[in-house]
Amino acid sequence: MPKAFDKIRVIDTTHVLAGPFASYQLAVLGAEVIKVESPDDPDQARLQGSDRALNDIGMGTAFMSQASNKKTLALDLKTEAGKEAMKRLISTADVFVENYRPGAFEALGLGYEEMSKLNPKLIYCSISAFGSTGPRRELTAYDNIIQGFSGMMAMTGHGDGRPLKSGAPVVDYATGTTAAFAISTALFQREREGGKGQFIDVSMLDVAMVLYSSHITSYMWNGKHPEAKGNVYPFATIGCYEASDVPMMIAASNLAQQKALWTALEREDMIKTNNNQRLDGHAEEAAVLASIIKTQTADYWEAFLNERRIPAARIRRMEEVMADPQIAARNAIQTLNDPDSQVNGLKVPVSAFNLSSSPAQVNKAPQPVGAQSAELLKELGYSEQDIAKMREQGATN
Repeated sequence: MPKAFDKIRVIDTTHVLAGPFASYQLAVLGAEVIKVESPDDPDQARLQGSDRALNDIGMGTAFMSQASNKKTLALDLKTEAGKEAMKRLISTADVFVENYRPGAFEALGLGYEEMSKLNPKLIYCSISAFGSTGPRRELTAYDNIIQGFSGMMAMTGHGDGRPLKSGAPVVDYATGTTAAFAISTALFQREREGGKGQFIDVSMLDVAMVLYSSHITSYMWNGKHPEAKGNVYPFATIGCYEASDVPMMIAASNLAQQKALWTALEREDMIKTNNNQRLDGHAEEAAVLASIIKTQTADYWEAFLNERRIPAARIRRMEEVMADPQIAARNAIQTLNDPDSQVNGLKVPVSAFNLSSSPAQVNKAPQPVGAQSAELLKELGYSEQDIAKMREQGATN
């Protein structure tokens, strides 16, 4: 069965996380993704990860987590030969993705206006920290900077005045997901409107703001800044409680669930009939719930509450999560079967959704820098002599 993006060619000039993750999402759904890197200054994620030996050979786990199914082409875009090869490549593409400072590709003569003349069907996606417009457009940033700038960190933590970033780079991954969705949208629109491409402008800051939309809406209505409250929620029946061994989360969110919780715990006297009563009774409810939960283990309460349709989960570490049968059942983590690769058997997250007829799949191992350079350049019309000359000039590897 054909994949959703079969026969779609994506040129990926991105680096680090958000951009590579966006193109990776297209790659696992069938797109031909060609990752273009400088031969002397490749994606810095290649040098990052928990295994120094892999970092030393440019195959760090930070890179490999989102590099499967991609071909790699080494081009130095600061050379005329490299720019010419890129133009040839873009003329064959459906999608071009970059995540450098706004204006950088225009300065190289590879901006959207120039490339859309070369290839009118091209969908050109630019990912940046603050977007291509506005007074901060030329500033660069990473996930942690955007978490701080956006206000996200100021509302995260335990309310002791110390801001806290998310343990995972949520802005980066959300930006990559947003970019992949935007590209999919543009491809769909291109099919409906006669094959014309368009420019996509993705801002990490915009993504961060969307991630806490409800808080922004509340602030814009009443002017009250969302304060950091740790694991405390407006309703006491939602939150983190200490069992006799480890902490756990409980989420008796709506009125029916809080009634079911107090009934199951044989504390019908705590049941409220409206949410205002729950807000006013927070302190009392929290104290009662804490005293009950600490009498049993988290595993006991997780089973007890879930059996009664009350959401609950013990706080788990990575090794416990990865060993849980639910993970295997969903196929979101896949094992790379590529015997010729030095990373055969690599396990990587793939996609956060399943398609019944064309599921996401990894089938090509992450590649060294420029592994397909000669193959791709020949496809673009370069001879062996041309490629040798480009190597002499440092335009490829």
